[in-house]
Amino acid sequence: MGFNPFEMAQQQFDAVAEKLGLSESIRALLREPMREFSFTLPVRMDDGSMKVFRGYRVQHNDGRGPCKGGIRFYPGETIDTVRALATWMTWKCAVVDIPLGGGKGGIDCDPRVLSMTEQERLCRAWVRALSANVGPVQDVPAPDMMTNGQHMIWMLDEYETIHHGKFPGFITGKPVGSGGSLGRTEATGYGVICTLHEALKALHIDISTTTASVQGFGNVAYYACERYLKLGGKIVSVSCWDNTDKKSYVYKRATGVDIVELKAISDKFGSIDKNKAKELGYEILPGECWLEQDVDILIPAALENQINKDTVGRISNSVKVIAEGANGPTTPEADEVIKARNIFVIPDFLCNAGGVTCSYFEQVQCNMNYFWEKDEVLEKLDLKMASAFQKVHEMAVQKNVYMRDAAYMIAIDRVASACVARGWAIR
Repeated sequence: MGFNPFEMAQQQFDAVAEKLGLSESIRALLREPMREFSFTLPVRMDDGSMKVFRGYRVQHNDGRGPCKGGIRFYPGETIDTVRALATWMTWKCAVVDIPLGGGKGGIDCDPRVLSMTEQERLCRAWVRALSANVGPVQDVPAPDMMTNGQHMIWMLDEYETIHHGKFPGFITGKPVGSGGSLGRTEATGYGVICTLHEALKALHIDISTTTASVQGFGNVAYYACERYLKLGGKIVSVSCWDNTDKKSYVYKRATGVDIVELKAISDKFGSIDKNKAKELGYEILPGECWLEQDVDILIPAALENQINKDTVGRISNSVKVIAEGANGPTTPEADEVIKARNIFVIPDFLCNAGGVTCSYFEQVQCNMNYFWEKDEVLEKLDLKMASAFQKVHEMAVQKNVYMRDAAYMIAIDRVASACVARGWAIR
């Protein structure tokens, strides 16, 4: 049996449910999704053939408001991954105190080998399969791994065609000018660094004296790097998936990584040109080496299950903070080691909640048909993220618990209270 992210999400929930003393009815309600959809998507390919894809949508809990969560295009996508991500979205919305529940979608496909017209047909097929079960007051999708604003607009267009009207609040992550919010592109990465900055302040560490190693070079990692560098930090290495070799590499430079320089030698999927990187003085290392760098901060901003019982021992003694930009990058077994080593963790569903927070802002702007300036969006984002961090940190100090446990305690208690108030469970 391989790694099952949903079992990990349930394990994390069970541990906190025990700490909070939740009733059996609340536990039974919150450890399983409320609704799941699994469906086939027949799509006409450009060569005239038909290909059948597997699609998913999971709505974990809508006690606090409509479900919210991305849709991923990912080869080998499974219902268990989608279940786990939907569950984490419920806690993520609750921990930053926005009135939404957790949802997630996915299609088992590889967009890198599909033409844009094939991807468009796939997007429209996904919406047709779910058109009665998603919408501005039910479940609001957004971009996720290997999807973007273009995919969202195709989905919006299909939804509006089916429902005969304009419903810009149906989906977020849309391009600016088509109902998208300014600041959305940067939001997740910027939110990661907002919480990191708050954590360093709590630890009495000046961010401008710190160094970091980052896993990933996609949207979240890139904007996290951008903001971290603006605040005076130094990035020693970033890792990146190589589409040609089908594996990841670490790009390390002791004098510091220049993300603009690396971006300029990357393809549209974010793969960095190894030869050009070498010419620029970068050392090319195996993909897992991002974890071993002698830095103050690790920022996993790629996939789940990256810091596990087999890899956690490779973390350098110099590491003081782990800021989880990715979803589920650290397993419960690794958490035990990290706790024992007294490394400060900013848990994923708090650390990377900037994306869903800004998606919520986009939803609000669409529904009232009035859009804010970028500075206003980013200012509101910082306010939400800093406030959420402070509440979690206060709880961690007050109850003398691990940051992840404190974040879960706050989030799960908020969702449980909403479900009890609605009469779905008993305390």
